[in-house]
Amino acid sequence: MLVKDILNSQKTSLSFEFFPPKTEENWEQLFLHIKDLIPLKPSYVSVTYGAGGSTRDRTHNLITRINEETDLTVVSHLTCVGSSRNDIKEILENYTRINVKNILALRGDLPKGQKDFCHPEDGFPYATDLVAFIKKHFPQMCVGVAGFPEGHPETPNRLKEIEYLKEKVDAGADFIVTQLFFDNRDFYDFRERCILAGITIPIIAGIMPITTRNGMVRMAELAGGARLPAALLKAVNRAATDKHVEKVGIHWATEQVRDLIDHDVRGIHFYTLNTSNATLKIYESLGIRDSSELSP
Repeated sequence: MLVKDILNSQKTSLSFEFFPPKTEENWEQLFLHIKDLIPLKPSYVSVTYGAGGSTRDRTHNLITRINEETDLTVVSHLTCVGSSRNDIKEILENYTRINVKNILALRGDLPKGQKDFCHPEDGFPYATDLVAFIKKHFPQMCVGVAGFPEGHPETPNRLKEIEYLKEKVDAGADFIVTQLFFDNRDFYDFRERCILAGITIPIIAGIMPITTRNGMVRMAELAGGARLPAALLKAVNRAATDKHVEKVGIHWATEQVRDLIDHDVRGIHFYTLNTSNATLKIYESLGIRDSSELSP
């Protein structure tokens, strides 16, 4: 099923993101977590693509396995970095053969140690170009793009940032999934600025619960850095152990999700980090048995 059709049929979609594991043991562990999450009836799930296309084969393998062993709708991340037009065409042809119809089109993270993005002569300089290519050559595909409630790390000019996003929408993007954020006011402001720019496609909010102190530090070290509100930092500082940090993080994320639902967000995308515990507890705290309960 196309994600755009799912979004049109649900008041608020609830979806999950996974990344390709590096070891066979972690593969089996991930599928145990996926089985735990299937009863929640996610609107769809997505699979990430490593920096510079480093997980290309593993991404394809994970998508294929989810597609074959479950009834879940799958969205594949696809990046400009590290891929030529022929590479992209071949990947999309493979997805067409296995009936994967949803793509999240991204410029992509640079390989470790590389500071500047330099696309190959036969590649795509920007995600906008990738969106346009997909829509021209694979019009049956549904295409999502990324949004940045706290601002794009490489575009300090917030006016230009929305202009660039509008270009992706005009190229054919069907929906927007945001980077993670911890203050819903950032999301609401971003949503309002999109409306002012004439962007009317669904905007899906990205949520990642903090589960450890080290994890919180890593989030703050992401490109551009995730903004951590003082109230959240105070709560984490009060936590005696990582077990307590996880409870704080789940509580904070639960309140974010509750508030987003109350403010008619079109969708919520959980960055699961390949585990099911936090997502299951958020659903439980909200009193939601599965995603269908948020349908009109």
